[in-house]
Amino acid sequence: MTNQSVSSILEDLTAAGKAFDSDQPGAREALIDRSRALVAALEMPSEFIQRSFWAEPAMSATIRIAVDTKLFQLLRDADEAGLSPADLAQKTGVDVVLLQRLTRHLVAMYLISFRDGVFYGTPLSNQLAAENYQDSISFCYDTARPSFNKFPDYFQQTEYKSPVIGSLNGPFQHAHSTQLHFFEWLTTNPPNLKHFNSFMSAYRAGKANCISDVLLVDVGGGSGHDVAHFIAQYPTHPGRVVLQDREPVISALEATSLSLYTASAHDFFTPQPICGARAYYLHSILHDWDDERGVQILRNLVPALRRGYSRVLFNEIVVSEERPTLAATSMDMMMLAHFAVRERTEAEWRAILAEAGLKVVHIYTYPGVAESLIEAELA
Repeated sequence: MTNQSVSSILEDLTAAGKAFDSDQPGAREALIDRSRALVAALEMPSEFIQRSFWAEPAMSATIRIAVDTKLFQLLRDADEAGLSPADLAQKTGVDVVLLQRLTRHLVAMYLISFRDGVFYGTPLSNQLAAENYQDSISFCYDTARPSFNKFPDYFQQTEYKSPVIGSLNGPFQHAHSTQLHFFEWLTTNPPNLKHFNSFMSAYRAGKANCISDVLLVDVGGGSGHDVAHFIAQYPTHPGRVVLQDREPVISALEATSLSLYTASAHDFFTPQPICGARAYYLHSILHDWDDERGVQILRNLVPALRRGYSRVLFNEIVVSEERPTLAATSMDMMMLAHFAVRERTEAEWRAILAEAGLKVVHIYTYPGVAESLIEAELA
């Protein structure tokens, strides 16, 4: 890359820095991207290899050790006093010579700091001390990384052909010497399932492309009848109300409607872009789809939920197995005839939600009304 290209990247960094100082959306991400571009422009091949295949793998391994020894928590709790090598070695149970070698590398990678003979946490390492990130590190190192490491061997054996979708002979099975499905393996090999669930909850945490001041998101809400009714009934509601549907539906909305709520195009088979809303509302969405596609919809929604806060509200028919109503069974016949899918019983609803990482909080039913309201949260 030429010097002019480096100069252009530096100009971009300056502009992104000014945008960051004025708290413009996307500025932080731009700074990170341009910083990486600068490194790529300046690194020699030998430096690239050293960083990619020595420094970063060694950092990952050391961070995984830090999880087992509570190193980040100890530095976080020590706060501004920090910990000497001897104190940190005593608290972690790691030989002081080994500890200094490992932590020295973390200092070189700007993850922790060392000055005047004392180790200190950084804002990043202090955040990584939280349980969900500790579990995420364990998942990424213990479960995900072996699959990546086995890519060359696996694809050489398969003559570089894509694995069959849904097969039990993919890179994961090859790496972990199993014939189990990914989720079955997690369940039968604790604490991997707990680590994975934490990873999913932390995946989008703190990312600026998520909207955090939203009260209600109507997923696949069509022309907005439900959100308009909600706003009319609760005109002083706190937080924003967002309507989502496919681009043709959103573009056809009248301007008067858009003054009541925010409307945005979204395909619910792609990741939910609005994170941490109080409620996500799906009215007669999942009954259009079989269990596999229904779970796919939910798994695109689950990472956006904030544990202990966000709720998913399903306005759907819950077929009674003992006393089914005509409204429920007739709709079930319609779905059978036209979509080859079904209306679900309570047991079937609980099963599909559980598969996607959700649990039922309560099911609200109303006399004479075909549909029920299923309130769910992260499992």
